[in-house]
Amino acid sequence: MTINNNSPSGVRGMIFAAGLGTRLKPFTDHHPKALAMVNGKTLLQRNIEYLQGFGIQDIIVNVHHFADQIIEVIQKNNGWGSHISISDETDSVLETGGGLQKAKWFLKNDFVVMNVDILTDFNLGEMIQQHLQHKPLATLAVSNRNSSRFFLFNNHQQLCGWENIKTGEQKIIRKEDPLIQKAFSGIHVINESIFSLVRQEGKFSMVDVYLSLCAQQAIEYFDHSGAKFVDVGKPENILVAENLFH
Repeated sequence: MTINNNSPSGVRGMIFAAGLGTRLKPFTDHHPKALAMVNGKTLLQRNIEYLQGFGIQDIIVNVHHFADQIIEVIQKNNGWGSHISISDETDSVLETGGGLQKAKWFLKNDFVVMNVDILTDFNLGEMIQQHLQHKPLATLAVSNRNSSRFFLFNNHQQLCGWENIKTGEQKIIRKEDPLIQKAFSGIHVINESIFSLVRQEGKFSMVDVYLSLCAQQAIEYFDHSGAKFVDVGKPENILVAENLFH
């Protein structure tokens, strides 16, 4: 389904908005997390406007949980000036990897993907430029912050593994020393060649995709430490976001 198909040229974007938002209950018992409000604007509007700030106006949004509410708000606001397509996952939520795969018809060349429940002000334009210069398969936005889960990179900024420091689970794909912990921020710049490399099907995570490919493919990071960043997936973080984003 396309809500507005007057697509300008240039980098396209995808916003993951299909999740159940269980951490945001009770709001998400009746609404999608994409429509949670921060200072009078929904998370969806804020992230569409964030992408607009870097010239990205051709965007696909995946929907599942209360999909009709998201579609209605986009239509009512004419996409806030952007050209919005919908990837409909109402039959089954496909997680980040499956959701990306379903939307591959829309995503061309190098494109930006982000989670709807994060807010940031880092310079996405710089991240895109780094990606276009280095030409990795994907560039992942990361920062030095407290987290239970980390991607692990080598000294050349290349992905080597993943770990959960709460459970002790580790997946080391490239045994290098040192391995540097970076917290992933839910924003990626990806080259469309990834679609020919993905072997997973159905419902799967982009984390698993990256770990399955990083031994043969360059997957790098862009560090935005110092910029504003909030994961608004938890109710207490809405107050944090309202103090940072006006």
